[in-house]
Amino acid sequence: MVKNIGLQDRNIRYGAGALLILAGLFWQSWILGILGLIAVGTAYFGTCLAYIPLNISTKKQGE
Repeated sequence: MVKNIGLQDRNIRYGAGALLILAGLFWQSWILGILGLIAVGTAYFGTCLAYIPLNISTKKQGE
């Protein structure tokens, strides 16, 4: 798969994903937990499937 997530976008996704997972555990909401796992997964793999059809890339040259 094509990598289309830049460093800043990746760090934001890690942070937001971690917060969503913690919120899901705190409020016992599996939906928040799943959303957090998706955010962390896209950050880890560096690919956002929603960006592909829109032809968006936050990755800069040299990343």
